[in-house]
Amino acid sequence: MTKDTLFLLKPDFHNGDKGPFYCPDCALVEGVLSYYPKLRHKLDVRYVDFARPRAEIVALLGEANQGCPVLVLADGRRVLDAGIEVQEAQGRRFIAREADIRRYLSGSFGIGHAA
Repeated sequence: MTKDTLFLLKPDFHNGDKGPFYCPDCALVEGVLSYYPKLRHKLDVRYVDFARPRAEIVALLGEANQGCPVLVLADGRRVLDAGIEVQEAQGRRFIAREADIRRYLSGSFGIGHAA
């Protein structure tokens, strides 16, 4: 992978016969992308369905790590902020917490930080 890959849930999903819904954590990350459109050129942003299994994520991180949002780090990418929790599965490093994803984007791509 040459770019970090960000997976977000598509909005207006249904859970059984209930919905439509949106993922609040995905919406927060989407808001950062909206504020800083240049990020879309620096990341590979992919939208996935709510239903599991989420094949694209499972292929990279395994079945246990298919939650969203999730940012899969590009090969060789360094995380400079020691406060960000980086996990590993199937030889890939990833960030699964929404706040850590936003913090990583701020520190790695020169955008504003949350106040």
